[in-house]
Amino acid sequence: QVRVVESGGGLVQPGGSLRLSCAASGSIFQIEDVDWYRQAPGKERELVAQVDSGSATKYKDSVKGRFTISRDNAKKTVYLQMDNLKPEDTAVYYCYATIVHWNNERVNYWGRGTQVTVSL
Repeated sequence: QVRVVESGGGLVQPGGSLRLSCAASGSIFQIEDVDWYRQAPGKERELVAQVDSGSATKYKDSVKGRFTISRDNAKKTVYLQMDNLKPEDTAVYYCYATIVHWNNERVNYWGRGTQVTVSL
């Protein structure tokens, strides 16, 4: 059984920083692409950042220069460093991972999310 768990959310003032973690555990041969999404109240879930198996990255325009996605394959963990946070970054942040099992089956997993609140 595979688990994908986010952590690191919390309450931070505008201009502050948080680092989110997405940790995978279980029967995993390889972790391929990992995405961070977010969903604010009353809004659709949106893609924030992506990192592929070669560590190439992509970002939503509004977070470029402020957010950095990275991965540690040995720890089976992907990070989202968020700097200069703004109130509009407030949302539940979700991890979405493509995992290859030992039987070569490729499966996508969602985590349950971690709340990020940016407010005075």
